[in-house]
Amino acid sequence: MFDERSPIYLQIAGQIKDQIVRGELQEDEQVMSTNQYASFYRINPATAAKGFQQLTDDKILYKKRGIGMFVSQGARERIIADRRERFFQEKVDVMMAEARAIGIPWDELMDYIKQREGADSQ
Repeated sequence: MFDERSPIYLQIAGQIKDQIVRGELQEDEQVMSTNQYASFYRINPATAAKGFQQLTDDKILYKKRGIGMFVSQGARERIIADRRERFFQEKVDVMMAEARAIGIPWDELMDYIKQREGADSQ
């Protein structure tokens, strides 16, 4: 279930974010408790709590005292906006810098992207 590429608590946060983006978790819907999560995935409850705290800090989840954790209003939009920004910074900016470094003209790069987009939609 979890891999060794990143800390488990970040993977937990990522899984919950993915569920929100896919619409499996809706705004104001209750999520599993940290103890339920830890028991289900057989991990340390403190690790699960750290993942949930990350989501709370990012305003993806909020806590109702004595009831549990819930998906925040606008969580899906915040996640998507963050992922879009990271995509442009980590992928597009790097691609553009590499294209510049190896002498690919901007119009050739754009033509290639348009061609691939057309081929992928068929």
